[in-house]
Amino acid sequence: MPVSVEHEGDPVYERFLFLVNAPALFNAVTTAVELGVFRFLAASGPASFEQLREATGVPAHQLRVLLQAVCATGLLEREAGRYANSGVAADLLAAEGEDSWSHILVGWKEVYYPAFRHLTAAVRAGTNVALADHPGDEATLYQRLSHNPELESVFHRAMSAFTLRSVDALADRPEFADVRHLLDVGGGDGTTSARLAARHPHLQLTVFDMPSVSRLARQRTFPDRVTLHAGDIFADPFPAGADGVLFSHVLEIFAEDQILAMLKKAHQALPVGGRVFVYGYNVSDDETSGLFSARLGIYFNVLASGQGMAYPAADYEKWLRQTGFADVTTVRGLPYEHGLTTGVKS
Repeated sequence: MPVSVEHEGDPVYERFLFLVNAPALFNAVTTAVELGVFRFLAASGPASFEQLREATGVPAHQLRVLLQAVCATGLLEREAGRYANSGVAADLLAAEGEDSWSHILVGWKEVYYPAFRHLTAAVRAGTNVALADHPGDEATLYQRLSHNPELESVFHRAMSAFTLRSVDALADRPEFADVRHLLDVGGGDGTTSARLAARHPHLQLTVFDMPSVSRLARQRTFPDRVTLHAGDIFADPFPAGADGVLFSHVLEIFAEDQILAMLKKAHQALPVGGRVFVYGYNVSDDETSGLFSARLGIYFNVLASGQGMAYPAADYEKWLRQTGFADVTTVRGLPYEHGLTTGVKS
């Protein structure tokens, strides 16, 4: 691709050139995941084109095109006519563990990225117009996925895998040592609570989420200290007895008035001295950086809820104080643009 002389060497221009090709390359890499290319190479070592053709069952010309695209990303390497995983691909895409990026890419391909073509319409309309692609009349993607159990499972598998990539930064926090019973609001399939239970043997946990999500969670094996409570996190009262409330990747989905309502419910449910934890993505304070956060905000507004974003930490600090919490602080710079904002009911 020719380089404009006036932009030669400009990193923004180089990023632009990658960006305009990125949708095709993302799908090429995800297709290679679905065809088992990375897993095959991890098991076999460097392989010829014919070996890959036999392993994938893909016609020769289409496989040639696919392999060239994946090689262009650097995730596959070719030397002396044989293909091999790069170190990054071997680490992130070849394994089949619960935290594999292979699950994340498939989830983004099936759920997130088809919606992004509606972004212009969503921005103009001020609502999540891509939600119309999913059956149902509910206001959020999470509710409508209950009508499509197969896609709901793909979605939560991807969510769980990405959670496992970042959750240790939350689970290792010393603040949980002072909590006896933690309520995990919108806790999904229980991935976060399971990790917290493993790290903090004293901790009781209650995962509070929609009935269809709780059914998914029941397919997992949890310690006895983790219980599941199905319900509507907005309409239903919070389960009683917790001295800590965790919002992990929940508040960012919604608008300010809904966030304030949720934090007020947490304040009412907690005893004096109880602690609230808000964990999730934070854009930079000046709202100019954060690639993961940018993608997330677009997804929320075009599909998931029609509102929300990866709010800067200062917003959460302000909202905690508005709802009566004291000793409000934020741990910044956690992996994948995450932060943890906490407060105490005084």
